[in-house]
Amino acid sequence: MVLAAAGAVDHAELVKAAGDAFGAVPDEAPGGASSLPALLKREPTAFTGSSVYDRRPDTEQCAVAIAFQGASWTDPDSVPLMVMQTMLGGWDRSMGSGTGGGGSGEHAGSLLTQRIAADGLADSYMAFNTAYHDAGLFGVYAQSTRDKSQELSWAVMAEVVRMCYEVKDADVARARNQLKASLLFAQDSSQHVAEAIGRELLVYGRRVPKAEMFARIDAVDAAAVRAVADRFVYDKDVAIAAVGDTQFLPDYNWFRRRSYWVRY
Repeated sequence: MVLAAAGAVDHAELVKAAGDAFGAVPDEAPGGASSLPALLKREPTAFTGSSVYDRRPDTEQCAVAIAFQGASWTDPDSVPLMVMQTMLGGWDRSMGSGTGGGGSGEHAGSLLTQRIAADGLADSYMAFNTAYHDAGLFGVYAQSTRDKSQELSWAVMAEVVRMCYEVKDADVARARNQLKASLLFAQDSSQHVAEAIGRELLVYGRRVPKAEMFARIDAVDAAAVRAVADRFVYDKDVAIAAVGDTQFLPDYNWFRRRSYWVRY
């Protein structure tokens, strides 16, 4: 447990309040075979490809999440995955109108955003990179319609797997700048700063300076993206979770087959 504060806070008063409220809480995790470190060592994480479809035919909407195993917080490849998440991007139909109905998405830097917006494949989508202490999840979540779900799935898999084969330096540079900007924008309030402090102490054990994080982001180039995609995406198991009218959503084997390209 971490108690973090930011802004106009008196440190001595905060320490006293913390002592009064949490002084009786043990400051060390209990040992033994049942402790979390011992459990993880005895039963390490095993990512298993799977699919769970909650079909509801009374609705035309279909929400789907497609995920590969990702990296833990302390894994050296966690930062390249953050850049890759930014490259895939996100989009919402409310972002204006355009000649093809996709609005600003048709002119976005992300190829996935361009395809989804121009062809109207989804009402919204977002790439995610969720890290935990021992593993992570990397993928795309989207909300679409029943009739567009298969084409949407094809577009998502094609653009995610593309990073194993075709990565442009300009796309990586754009994503690096966007990622650094988003990290700065996330510090726009004392609440967000305190949240960042608490998270970094839990996962890193220390406060990570922005200069250090930016240096790690700037070290990611096209070759690094391809290498990390090869580790986590190329011919790897995938997990799919969907709810809504999943009638035309492809099955697990369809997704698994598209985790690599057949090239001659």
